[in-house]
Amino acid sequence: MATEEERKRAYKAFKKRLKLARLDDQSGLSPGSKTSRIGGITPPAGHPPGVWEELAAEGKLRREGNGVYSLANEI
Repeated sequence: MATEEERKRAYKAFKKRLKLARLDDQSGLSPGSKTSRIGGITPPAGHPPGVWEELAAEGKLRREGNGVYSLANEI
């Protein structure tokens, strides 16, 4: 069972990692604008695995399968 502070730090780290993954995907050299198709990622290391399950149970993250999670408030 993770504390509220641990869940907050893990959620913030997840959002930051997802944002960076999307920016990296968008930064191609092709002409024109490119939108990222990244919807979910493997959670960042440094946090216990149970914290991701707790965030999913709270409704902040959604399990996508194979250890991949996405933000629950995105469609």
